[in-house]
Amino acid sequence: MDRPYVLTRHEPDQRRVRTHPSATIGGARKSSPAEKTCAEEFYYKKQMQAHTPMVIKMVDGQEMRGWIEWYDKDCLKVNREDAPNLLVMKRYIVYMYKAQEEKGR
Repeated sequence: MDRPYVLTRHEPDQRRVRTHPSATIGGARKSSPAEKTCAEEFYYKKQMQAHTPMVIKMVDGQEMRGWIEWYDKDCLKVNREDAPNLLVMKRYIVYMYKAQEEKGR
């Protein structure tokens, strides 16, 4: 179990407390990893600009077909030709792929 401090003894009656080397690095705490990468943003923008037909597989097994109009941190707006446009929460999406890739499957 790591402690935030280490108790050291330098002389018989004198004790000094110092911080553990892993508690701070260069006087500052270690930063957490980035919350987002630009890969997701780049992919969505590319598909939005090209109006790429997409197939979106949902957690309940349904498939949705359409193109992405816009995206947010938590959701996508999917435009569909023969059905109403939908706002889809990302947490309910299992995966998505381009509709043109489906022909090879």
